[in-house]
Amino acid sequence: MGKNKLRKFKEMEDIDFVFQYPWAELQNGGFPLKGRWHEDFFHNRKPIVLELGCGKGEYTVGLAKAFPEANYIGIDIKGARMWTGACDTRRNDMKNVAFLRTDIELLPHFFAPGEVSEIWITFPDPQMKKVRKRLTSTRFLELYRQVLADGGKINLKTDSPFLYTYTHILAQENGLAIEVDTDNLYAGDYDSSILGIRTFYEQQWLDRGLTIKYIRFVLDHATVLSEPEVEIEFDTYRSFSRGELQCPEKCNPKVTPKK
Repeated sequence: MGKNKLRKFKEMEDIDFVFQYPWAELQNGGFPLKGRWHEDFFHNRKPIVLELGCGKGEYTVGLAKAFPEANYIGIDIKGARMWTGACDTRRNDMKNVAFLRTDIELLPHFFAPGEVSEIWITFPDPQMKKVRKRLTSTRFLELYRQVLADGGKINLKTDSPFLYTYTHILAQENGLAIEVDTDNLYAGDYDSSILGIRTFYEQQWLDRGLTIKYIRFVLDHATVLSEPEVEIEFDTYRSFSRGELQCPEKCNPKVTPKK
């Protein structure tokens, strides 16, 4: 591990709104703020909003600045990236932000049932070949139900035509109420506060001609969820972490029923 990463990890150990709980420590008594985030950390009853896979925390911090009527927690397993958002939060003395370094699959270890009001998923890996790893799959929606209030909201913001199409079909076929649904966010008349928050990689995608997709739907606790029986054409480009963009102008994947 490079010296720069080690420095960032060490610095975050001394930031009181950054929580790094390895699996072994969870086994020795659990996470003390589970079920007590309002009382013992935020000291208010404002809604708690999570950003999953927060990366550098740009969206977590941006939402917290734009909507101070809620509390925001950025979650990611990569602490070196999270350091950027943590430093921004500390520099601005923000009291409605926290960061949690852990795996998304461990959410129920950190939050009590109904403790979370809303979830944001911003530019995740679309996992085109692995349904179980898609952050909007039924597997993950069932996980979110363990911490999300009944009727809580799921927000997906993505450059991926595949993931957007998949999520739209999943919500539609399961009868989940869709509140916002667009395959070109910046071409419509949407909340200017949300439009004003752009991550570093999002701006790069926009600069290369990709449209940004956004869908928000309500996740109730009663619906029995099922995976959609369709085949969706894969994206024709790779994300920055996996290679150079190819054919970014193609944004409407073909959808066919599974045989």
